[in-house]
Amino acid sequence: MKPKARFIASIVNTAKTEMPALPFARGARRTAFIAKRTKDAPALKSA
Repeated sequence: MKPKARFIASIVNTAKTEMPALPFARGARRTAFIAKRTKDAPALKSA
């Protein structure tokens, strides 16, 4: 599928859902991702 067609398909699928995901609603998932990423990152030494 070409990128433009994939983009249009994702918009149509989102529009068909009862409530699309709003940017401010992603907070918990994003916070968990950032916590996992920082936990796995090596500690940086302070100068």
